[in-house]
Amino acid sequence: MHTSSTDPLHGVTLKMMLEALVSYYGWGEMGIYVKIRCFNMNPSIKSSLAFLRKTPWARTKVEQLYQTMLDEKHGVAQEPVKKSNSPWPDVD
Repeated sequence: MHTSSTDPLHGVTLKMMLEALVSYYGWGEMGIYVKIRCFNMNPSIKSSLAFLRKTPWARTKVEQLYQTMLDEKHGVAQEPVKKSNSPWPDVD
């Protein structure tokens, strides 16, 4: 019996997520959405994987960003990702 998962992360490795995010957003924009050093200072897949595997809160944020990217690609309307923890509105 074959059952398919409804989880969009099922079968997606952390490396696959990072590569897709870098391709879609680039390191700079990822560093805005998820404020971690390995995205903002000499970013690489290798250093990011090492950090994210040891840091559950950061991995959760990356998984959320990945889901946001999937929604954007599929045209699902949603609230934009908040870029900072500031109480002041973002100005573009």
